[in-house]
Amino acid sequence: MENDFEQELIVRDYLARQRTSLANERTLLAYIRTSLYFLVSGTALFEVRNLSHISDLGYLAFGLSFAFLSVGIVNFSKIKIKLKKGHYLKM
Repeated sequence: MENDFEQELIVRDYLARQRTSLANERTLLAYIRTSLYFLVSGTALFEVRNLSHISDLGYLAFGLSFAFLSVGIVNFSKIKIKLKKGHYLKM
């Protein structure tokens, strides 16, 4: 089915689809990068021994890290499925 859809596309549409696919991958990498930033900051907040209430912010940073990672993976998967099916006009 995908090969039939690929043959119907003209060059401009094919290149636009490739750009959309690459943009989707860049967005996933941005989510991963943000997730790693929160993971590192959460680890740094756990290392502060003088202030006990700062460790709560460490837990928050870890939670945000996993939330960003899961949202990024779900978003990437949904758009990739839409691109594969050819429904990229409804994104």
